[in-house]
Amino acid sequence: MRKRVEVLVVGAGPTGLGAAWRLSHYDHRDWLLCEAKPTAGGLAGSVVDKCGFTWDYGGHVQFSHYEYFEQLMDELLGPKGWLFHQRESWVWLRNTFVPYPFQLNLHHLPSHERDACLEGLRHVVQGQNATPPANFADWINQSFGEGIARVFLRPYNFKVWAYPPELLAWHWVGDRVARVDLDRVATNIRLGRDDVSWGPNTQFRFPRQGGTGVIWQTLARRLEQTYPGHLHFSCRLIRLDTERHTAFFADGIEIEYQTLLSTIPLDVLVRLSDVAAGLTSALVDLRYSSTHLFGIGLHGRPPERLLGKCWLYFPEENCPFYRVTHFSHYSPQNVPDARCFWSLMAEVSESPMKPVDARAVSTDIIQGLLNTRLIPSREAIHHIWYHRLEHGYPTPSLHRDRALATLLPALEERAVYSRGRFGAWKYEVSNQDHSFAQGVELVDRWHTGAAEETFYQPERVNARRPTPLRVRAGAKT
Repeated sequence: MRKRVEVLVVGAGPTGLGAAWRLSHYDHRDWLLCEAKPTAGGLAGSVVDKCGFTWDYGGHVQFSHYEYFEQLMDELLGPKGWLFHQRESWVWLRNTFVPYPFQLNLHHLPSHERDACLEGLRHVVQGQNATPPANFADWINQSFGEGIARVFLRPYNFKVWAYPPELLAWHWVGDRVARVDLDRVATNIRLGRDDVSWGPNTQFRFPRQGGTGVIWQTLARRLEQTYPGHLHFSCRLIRLDTERHTAFFADGIEIEYQTLLSTIPLDVLVRLSDVAAGLTSALVDLRYSSTHLFGIGLHGRPPERLLGKCWLYFPEENCPFYRVTHFSHYSPQNVPDARCFWSLMAEVSESPMKPVDARAVSTDIIQGLLNTRLIPSREAIHHIWYHRLEHGYPTPSLHRDRALATLLPALEERAVYSRGRFGAWKYEVSNQDHSFAQGVELVDRWHTGAAEETFYQPERVNARRPTPLRVRAGAKT
């Protein structure tokens, strides 16, 4: 079957749905959205496993730099559809919990490491190194000193990115890491004071029921009601002929388009297209990590030491995971019965430079949970849900921008626009709000010539204060 459409959108994650939502704002009706999976959400999707536990495809939380995004979130789930939380993130290190940001809470460390970290910070402040860092490892050393780099930042960043920090760029950091305030650090040490107030997401919201995916499923249903027949699911792109402006799908449908927005991974898009031969060399500069997700359903109630904690970072080698989310804390509806069960979600990264043995990783996860005292025994585990994301994180590699400067213009010359978490390949603007905004702003560009600020000027977007969350009646904090 062959169809013709003015705008074709590939992918029903936040970016594709953002574009469709914005097209509806302009009352543009000649569009079609195709999604390979049977439901909306993409990497922001959720699943309910056979035991009735809800899991997200990663540790997602909701906060935003865009007022219209917050307004839409309010509208989609309503005042009773959200739970609101104060962020509590911690680092498990040296057999204790250290509040995040780590560098503001050094008093939790053994004295010799505490002193080494403080001395490194003093060298940073006194040295005033004017030489720009060559890579992320240099940035870590110049920003935090040798002590913090050795104890936390270097080992943790290898675990999360699955590449050595020397192979990463540093410009993406923005407001994601608290910079040095030596007086504040020293005062916290002297007073033994925990300092957890920093961060762009000190408050966040989470759906009361259905996980993160329910947001995007709700938006997709609304679009389907307004524009019946405009969203196609279980419709996977298998070939793209940019010369003929035709997309071919696994179910046999061929769609001829004038303009195409793709939100699938950029490397996959290029390889499926007729421009692959001329662009393959640029793909070498695009790196990514895969993510192994483990949902751990647990008997009983969470221990006292985990109450209130949202997510935990793990830099040490006594566990394979880099982050664990206290997922049942986000919503009691994430487990079948909160009186009898609770849940954790662990993430393990993989790359060619950090291979993962799929046969052994589940066993290593359980041992890691025991080593870090997250669970008291193996008997506490009710079951484990597992899912692997081939494309987990777009890596801000040293030559990423060089690759994007080649790939994206070549596609746009043929009316193909690649946006989203892996479509734009910009980790610094790959949260749900950023991804949604990329779809919105691209449609605005098509209709009014407006600038795509999120895509082209991520530092300006991330410099904004996040939109204050409005706690509605009936919402729990």
